[in-house]
Amino acid sequence: MDDLKTIARAAKSRLKSNFWAEQEKSFKENASEAKNRGISELKVKSSLADMVKSKIKGEKEDEFYLKVKKLLETEGEVSDAIGRLTDRSVYEKLTYEERQRYTLELSSKYLIALQRYKKEKALGLI
Repeated sequence: MDDLKTIARAAKSRLKSNFWAEQEKSFKENASEAKNRGISELKVKSSLADMVKSKIKGEKEDEFYLKVKKLLETEGEVSDAIGRLTDRSVYEKLTYEERQRYTLELSSKYLIALQRYKKEKALGLI
């Protein structure tokens, strides 16, 4: 029951703070900008909808994604990105097999973050 009350309070807070009016304005601005740039409005709206959903859920930007984003903005795509993103204090304590697994998982996360970065950049959200 407390969860329901918390959700209701958050929804009421969003209504009072003009959250939805701001989101609608943002949708329209970004959609018209996308149209002017020749980008699919539907893709932009879809990405913005995902961002709004994460705001409502209270999710914060992924710390790893922010590291990747900073790396890409400062240096671009580099050949040693996995090495730069590796947490050395964790990596040094792992066995050989665990290091291999850690590197593969890090590589997978990097590819997902890179794909997200490219999508956001193409849609003009960055």
